[in-house]
Amino acid sequence: MGEPTVRRRRLGSELRRLREAAGLTLEDVEARNPALKLSKVSRIETARLGVKAADLDSLLDLYGVDDEPKRGLLHKLARDGARRGWWQTYRDIISPAYADLISLEDEAASMRTYQSLLVPGLLQTAAYARATISAINIGSSAEQVNGLVEVRRARQAVLSRPEPLEVWAIIHEAALRPAIADSPDVMRDQLQRLLDLMELPHVTIQILPLTSAPHPGLSGPFASLRFPGTADLDVTLVEHLTSALYVEDPGEVSIYGTAFEHLRAAALPFDASADLIVNLKDNL
Repeated sequence: MGEPTVRRRRLGSELRRLREAAGLTLEDVEARNPALKLSKVSRIETARLGVKAADLDSLLDLYGVDDEPKRGLLHKLARDGARRGWWQTYRDIISPAYADLISLEDEAASMRTYQSLLVPGLLQTAAYARATISAINIGSSAEQVNGLVEVRRARQAVLSRPEPLEVWAIIHEAALRPAIADSPDVMRDQLQRLLDLMELPHVTIQILPLTSAPHPGLSGPFASLRFPGTADLDVTLVEHLTSALYVEDPGEVSIYGTAFEHLRAAALPFDASADLIVNLKDNL
């Protein structure tokens, strides 16, 4: 069996939290409802097993969850735990963690992201995406790079859907200075793309200047996704060269939220951020 999706892990961890909040053990659950075997509930909570709608209702009734929006959200997670999206077409070239990110972006209400060396993927031009994907994906064929560029561009549809993803991006100034593919036009167009996106009401961009004091972003880039209905199921993605870590514990996700607030305070105000981008663009 493949690795459980982030959706299924989120559902399992939330059901465990609800059970513990109700003061019940796995043995208590089985004693109160013999159809909910200890082994079954344990496998659901550890994301090794999906949960049927009837069993989910039984668990939520047992845990005293009568908040209809919350129940609806958990049912959606259960239905979508193994849902196939457009990105499955590219399953041969994207990792399970990347597929998880795309599916989470698809259902999230907002994203808060900090990037230190790259423009965030949702804000990239095709040429910039191609240059950076080629550099990062060492050994990938031209066909694979083409596919990854297609995926990155397709992801950006969340910015133009009827209820668009709200994005707040803090980008370190260092990410805006590299010469991309020995062509200033690539970086110039990318900087103009950022200026265009800043005009959208659901996209906020701030630049963290080179002169900034030590800050939480020194530990690396991250992206936090928030979902309608409850903060308990928010997740933060921390990416590395060959892997990605999803932080799902509410307490740890909260720490990243605090880190983002510190970064937001340290970054240039909106108008000054736009002015810096214009200056960098004009001097290429």
